[in-house]
Amino acid sequence: MKTLTAEYYTNREVSWLAFNERVLDEARDKNNPLYERAKFLAITQSNMDEWFQVRVASLYQLRHVKEQQDVSGLSPHEQLKLVSDLAGQQIKEQYQVLNRSILPALEQHGLHIVSIEQITDEQRSELAGYYQSSVFPVLTPMADDQTRPFPFLATDSLNLVVSLAKGNEDRMAIVPIPDILPRVIAIPEFAGQYILLEDLIRLFIDGLFTGFRVKSATAFHILRDMELDVTDDEGPNLLVEVQQKLFERERGAVIRLVHEKNMPKRILGRLMRVLDVAESRVYAVNGPIDLDFLNKLVKFGSDPTARYPKYSQYLDESLSDERIFETIADHDVLLHHPYDSFKPVVNLIQQSAKDANVLAIKMVLYRVSGNSPIIAALSAAAHAGKQVTVLVEVKARFDEENNVHWAQELERQGVHVIYGLKGLKVHAKVALVVRREGDDIKRYVHLGTGNYNDVTANFYTDLGLLTTDAEMGIDVASVFNVLTGYSDPDYFNQLYMSPDGIREALIDRLHQVRAAKRAGHDVKVRFKANSLSDKEMVDEIFVASQDGVPVDMLIRGITMLKPGIPGVSENIAVHSIVGRMLEHSRIYIFEIDGQAEVFLSSADLMTRNLSRRVELMFPILEPALAQQVIDVFDTMWHDNVKTRVLQSNDDWVKQNRRSTEPINAQKVFIADAVARVAAQKQARERHEAQQSQFEPVNHPF
Repeated sequence: MKTLTAEYYTNREVSWLAFNERVLDEARDKNNPLYERAKFLAITQSNMDEWFQVRVASLYQLRHVKEQQDVSGLSPHEQLKLVSDLAGQQIKEQYQVLNRSILPALEQHGLHIVSIEQITDEQRSELAGYYQSSVFPVLTPMADDQTRPFPFLATDSLNLVVSLAKGNEDRMAIVPIPDILPRVIAIPEFAGQYILLEDLIRLFIDGLFTGFRVKSATAFHILRDMELDVTDDEGPNLLVEVQQKLFERERGAVIRLVHEKNMPKRILGRLMRVLDVAESRVYAVNGPIDLDFLNKLVKFGSDPTARYPKYSQYLDESLSDERIFETIADHDVLLHHPYDSFKPVVNLIQQSAKDANVLAIKMVLYRVSGNSPIIAALSAAAHAGKQVTVLVEVKARFDEENNVHWAQELERQGVHVIYGLKGLKVHAKVALVVRREGDDIKRYVHLGTGNYNDVTANFYTDLGLLTTDAEMGIDVASVFNVLTGYSDPDYFNQLYMSPDGIREALIDRLHQVRAAKRAGHDVKVRFKANSLSDKEMVDEIFVASQDGVPVDMLIRGITMLKPGIPGVSENIAVHSIVGRMLEHSRIYIFEIDGQAEVFLSSADLMTRNLSRRVELMFPILEPALAQQVIDVFDTMWHDNVKTRVLQSNDDWVKQNRRSTEPINAQKVFIADAVARVAAQKQARERHEAQQSQFEPVNHPF
């Protein structure tokens, strides 16, 4: 076996920036509908914001630890410098796409952002009323001088820094842009003309500083370190600790400053000093700060061809009402969201709340929507006297406040709530319904790769299993005993659980296929995950490749290994798909002589998932359903429209489609869902027609 050295690995953060570049490519791609291209550009902004607040912030904290190196041989300081420079280049590319492509195209479609320089007197007059009635009353200009300290600015805040003069004296003030007001404002009486909130404020800013002359007013945006560090020590109640950490996090170190390029140097210097942010993390941009305004702007758009076409999700009618228990008891059900509707999962909990035979409901909630029907159903179940136990992960990143709210609300409704576990995030996606059926007790189980969020389920691709398999039911019951009480089972019948259990299972099966390959058998490994950044797993995949095992991987995001290196990784191929749907499902397939073991999981191939989270991996036991999962993977593997292929030099290259039929996997799945919807409708209509046929009554004599 070849010794694995740093040259065979890619830095995690560099790989992440490459992923965000693939998202940016979708904004560039004129084959995508225009409004969707604008949304992709906005996504690159939100992606980078989160990355700075968590990953770059972590590097900043570690920058003085010289002896600590990543797998590619870089110290935290070297990584910080490298990724800060690369991020700066990507930000420039974002604004090139914005100014050269997206904004001109939106203007041609009747969506024009009007700058201050372009505002006419008539438009100014039309805007004055709205400004005076709705904007001016909520503005709070804050002075910066010797008697008043520089104001505290929240993370992810957009602000104006104003340079003022009175006589020979210069002054500076900050005007926070209120996030309670719309960022994009339609100009009355001017159809298709819009102004950004910060420009509207600048238009009338003299009125905020009577007696002073406004020399300049430039926008800037800051991000702070947003990592939530909840200690593992025995201490106060976990919910209280999370709430305290949320308060402290809002005051974390400033990790990035983005400003308009025309900001005066003196003003910029003052901001850098008071915010204590290094020049390497200060970025000047040529255009509106915070590209999220594009999401708001395209909502005004009325051109249906500028959006993705709508399609009908497939919903098996027997899973949409009280028949759901009968259907799941009869056979396992595989759901492929969003092509299959998420409603069966919601319906299972809703029907369980109403069904007199249901005794208990247990769930893990990691992320839920703001108006979750599942939360409502769990509350109804508790009111109906059922035993309802829910683990709400209050440490789910950027959803902490939402989850704390729902945890407290569920508790008020009589639900037994577990506020996560000390030292571990619970990321498993599992629900258990215990139902009395005659003299027996049956367990109905849902296991999935994605969250119980009915909103994101419409555009995240995930796989879920509904089953009454007895061994799986026993395993899931054991999992909840681990989560809610004191239990340490010796084994599970079918499931694998992290910490550690999933990694051990995956490595064990990699060893099996390696041994089979050495013995002359035909083998294949197929993985699909969001990220591959666990060094132990990367090394095991390298070794499998060196034994001749072909490893095909669909990795949407971070990929720390370099494929295609002779003697090291020539049997490894890595594809990434960034498209209309966000690829989120995790699939692990091990095949020997045509016999495949198929697993789904909540866990990515990341150290945090395999070592520091409670995750579940579960098999698909029904052969027909296992083949469906394999078909899903293979369809995606043959995609040649949205796929990028990772090269040994870290480049991501689009598939060569010359003389080949285009295959867009997500479009294939949509077409299949639409066909199944049509077939079900036709079958229902035939059945109704047969039921309504005239039947003559026999003569009574």
